[in-house]
Amino acid sequence: MSSPSQFQPHQGLPTPRRWWAIIAISFGTSLLVLDGAIATVALPTIARDLGVSNAVVTNVVTVYQLVLVMLLLPFSSLGDRIGHRRLYQYGQGLFMVASGLCLYADSLWLLLALRALQAVGAAMALSVSAAMLRQIYPASRLGTGLGVNSVIVASSAALAPTLGGYIVAHVDWQWVFVAAAPLAVVSLLLGQSLPEPVRQDRRMEWISSIWSAGSMLLVIGALQLGTHGDLLLGAALGILGVLSVVLLVRRERVSQAPVLPVDLLARPVIGLSALAGMASFIASGTLMLSLPFRLQESMGYDPQTVGLLLLPFPLTMLVIAPLAGWLSDRIAATKLGVVGMSIAVCGLLLLAIMPDDPGKAGIALRLGFTALGFGLFFAPNTRLIISRAPIDRAAAAGGLLSTSRLLGQTLAAVAVGMLLAGGLGMGPVPLLVSATLALVAAGCSVTRYRFRDVVG
Repeated sequence: MSSPSQFQPHQGLPTPRRWWAIIAISFGTSLLVLDGAIATVALPTIARDLGVSNAVVTNVVTVYQLVLVMLLLPFSSLGDRIGHRRLYQYGQGLFMVASGLCLYADSLWLLLALRALQAVGAAMALSVSAAMLRQIYPASRLGTGLGVNSVIVASSAALAPTLGGYIVAHVDWQWVFVAAAPLAVVSLLLGQSLPEPVRQDRRMEWISSIWSAGSMLLVIGALQLGTHGDLLLGAALGILGVLSVVLLVRRERVSQAPVLPVDLLARPVIGLSALAGMASFIASGTLMLSLPFRLQESMGYDPQTVGLLLLPFPLTMLVIAPLAGWLSDRIAATKLGVVGMSIAVCGLLLLAIMPDDPGKAGIALRLGFTALGFGLFFAPNTRLIISRAPIDRAAAAGGLLSTSRLLGQTLAAVAVGMLLAGGLGMGPVPLLVSATLALVAAGCSVTRYRFRDVVG
């Protein structure tokens, strides 16, 4: 096993090993994104086959997301102790086993248990993937690497609904949960090219890990209950969750390597970047969740046409993400972030005020312009969080990044659900909310300028 002195993370891996490592982690990223998104299209079929309601079957997605967000930070801490590559590959192996067992799921409860097991494996891998990217690429090309990773994420997310629909139309729905498993096989076969599993000599904070997971369960559970109309219980759990987080922060502030990365959040550049990232994820999620309702219910487009009308967003992201990553190696993230969020705000306002019949080209142009703004923001902001963390806290920074993304997506779903329940989800209000959050992200980018936000 290598020691830290034998491996210089800032130089990256030597070629051609670097290329094989990039392929390995790209396949690993693809399987995690695919598995998280592919099940949505199969939910109506699963509900009919298992004899449950549409509301109940959404737990197939909710359970996966909940377990994932609960375990990302604890597994980041565990990865520092046992080695990032080891935890990454253990996670992929567990994911493959759980995926194979999904073929035998003949009840909702068994399916939910296996989805939770899949999420455990996904959390193990996702919690350390960003830290390994930092080791794979030289410091001067980290932004480029994160841009490439963003392309993998965006393309996998765009492919998931189409692949899921094809599988459901031709074979049993259980195969939807196995579709990503071959990617894990390829990633595992190339796994020896990944950075060596350097372990840090620190004890595992089991109490903080369990406490962190429980706090996330309370907070996310409260949001989910509130969205489904159980406001009293949701409010009670929410108060308990906030109190639990406050007490956990007090405990973690005296730890040298806290599970909840309060040491990183206390660094203004990282803390502001994490806040900006969460605001931007809520903004983009609110846009993509609310717009289909407006296009179908208010403008009269059929579901298939709506799917095509939404394509300019992920397609634009596919083009812009690598460019933004490349630029972030040369231009300060603050400049890119402010420009990106300014464009996104303008695009969101154009979408909010568009007429009842803007035409397909008008919708596509507005969405593409908005995606340009988000694309210019995401990769540079991610680079700043990962690169500014100390190398021995890279996994914690990656866990923080993934947690902020998942929390942002969850909060976006809650926001859209509340707006729809209040009769405000079909018009411009969700887009105005998105624009406001994009302004918050831009404000965080401007504020962190005083903390010497430079390329490095």
